[in-house]
Amino acid sequence: MLTWLALDIGDRRVGLATGNDQAWLARPHSILTRRSKREDFAAIARIVEEVGAERLLVGLPYNMDGSEGPQAKRVRNYTTKLQRQLALPVTFWDERLSSFEADQIIIHSGKRRRSKHNDDIAAATILQSYLDHLRLQARPSGE
Repeated sequence: MLTWLALDIGDRRVGLATGNDQAWLARPHSILTRRSKREDFAAIARIVEEVGAERLLVGLPYNMDGSEGPQAKRVRNYTTKLQRQLALPVTFWDERLSSFEADQIIIHSGKRRRSKHNDDIAAATILQSYLDHLRLQARPSGE
């Protein structure tokens, strides 16, 4: 079983979600309010340890045309520095529309959120998309 920690990295917050390749299910973990890279990386390292994460999945904010803009470059830069601290393998995954999907999940759940932020749910939608991709790749052809 391989445990993943997914990150939805924004300018003010980082949404975190966990999942593995046995249950194929992602779940929101927490929202980290960004302070400094040193503080952020220490907090993320604690979460990695807590959940036993072996890999990181980072949502990459592509433009709608599939190109990478300034925000994607900021995410790559942040992730490169984070990876040096954690020494975990990193996979980038398309996060386009993840915040929209997170909003839809909240609306359709019928529950009111305690917070107006959905970064953890967005991270879970990114990870779920990736886990679904892995599961489809793992199926023998013809299924």
